[in-house]
Amino acid sequence: MSAVRAQGSDLLAAAATKKTARSARVSSWDHSGKNEDAFIVKPGESVALADIEGPGALTHLWFVQACRRILGPGLIPYTKTGVAMMEVHPALGLAFEDNDPDYYRKVIIKMFWDDQEEPSVLAPLGDFFCIGNSMPANFESLPFSVSVKPSEILKYGGNAGANCYLTMPFNKRARIEIENQGENAYIQYFYIDYELYKDPLPQDTLYFHSMWRRENPTGGWAPAEVQTNSLETQVANLDGKDNYVILETEGEGNYIGCNQSVTHFQGTWWGEGDDMIFVDDDTWPPSFHGTGGEDYFSQGWGMQKNAFSFAGSIIHEDDVPNTQVSYRWHLPDPVRFSKKLKVTMESGHGNHLRDDWSTTAYWYQTLPGPKLSLPPVEKRLVRRPTLPQDDVPAADRGRMTDEQKKMAEQRDQRYEEYLKDRQVWIDRRAKDSKERAVKNREIAAEIRSRWLAGLGK
Repeated sequence: MSAVRAQGSDLLAAAATKKTARSARVSSWDHSGKNEDAFIVKPGESVALADIEGPGALTHLWFVQACRRILGPGLIPYTKTGVAMMEVHPALGLAFEDNDPDYYRKVIIKMFWDDQEEPSVLAPLGDFFCIGNSMPANFESLPFSVSVKPSEILKYGGNAGANCYLTMPFNKRARIEIENQGENAYIQYFYIDYELYKDPLPQDTLYFHSMWRRENPTGGWAPAEVQTNSLETQVANLDGKDNYVILETEGEGNYIGCNQSVTHFQGTWWGEGDDMIFVDDDTWPPSFHGTGGEDYFSQGWGMQKNAFSFAGSIIHEDDVPNTQVSYRWHLPDPVRFSKKLKVTMESGHGNHLRDDWSTTAYWYQTLPGPKLSLPPVEKRLVRRPTLPQDDVPAADRGRMTDEQKKMAEQRDQRYEEYLKDRQVWIDRRAKDSKERAVKNREIAAEIRSRWLAGLGK
């Protein structure tokens, strides 16, 4: 019997159980009935994807996105197309554009519950959906999945479809916002599926939270030449105070897991750091003390190229050298806390390694939750290899023939005109997206009103 089937009897039985609820969806569909189904978010702007009155619960998120950089003039003006981007190989000469390789860290997702002015979810969009180090890869787990076509796998900023199936209850209101902190227009297709309930949520309801953290690098004590698992790393750690902190919060709730992205610099092994979870009034030892990074992620003797229901690898270091993206979901075994919680892990045994670590934590707790924050964009960007260009000289127009000079000038003029045309398209689509967001809120309110009227309430 699979882990999903063994642990998910309530899930599998849900469709056969009567429930007083109304199911509905908010999406990016084109209200004109045409096919411009994506929201466009201009640089420096935000848009509300959903604003729903409760009581209710979000049940499923589906997101598909892109963020195009225009590298040169295309032959098809954007105002003459019905598509959100030109998916034409640049070798064909019809379009010259690509995805911003860093947009998964530049675009952020926020979620607000009830009357809270501070978000309960605050993370780079890619990391929230387990797209670690801005490189999408196919994987399936119980709460999250990502689907990538072959040409986009492990490509910085590659296109992907992402799903989240975690339940997100709200009593009065649920609001999801996308903020584009990048330099290019952002494209967002989405489904946000939800249920409405007749009566207020029970008093013991906990609210969904998620936060992103990064240490770049971690605060390892050892010189780079000290080998992982060597005799010199056998130092005692009997307080955990220098550990990497995945989550620290106060209140009452359940920690349900995290994803972790690692860029390892030494070329040996990023793991061996013990997980240590301090619950409520723990001093030493903590309530949870593990034996190594791969052990926390439910694997062993290193990480394997497996993506299971509750734990596994999304990107394995054999796929991308010195890179590991992993996850662990405490859904069948939540870490329950009554006062406070601190989830930590050593960066190498005794915290000897200086690596680039980032994590996204997920948990449910009472409101208000902790005040969340993110570092600025430049502190979020992924370390990625680039081809050196310092020794490539600029074109010397003084050496061009008249015909060559004319062609270079023609390209510059076409590029300027192409960008102007695309900006007209962006402005129109962004304005329409904001109007559609307002209309989506009105439609959701109308669905709720009709349902409650039908119940006689």
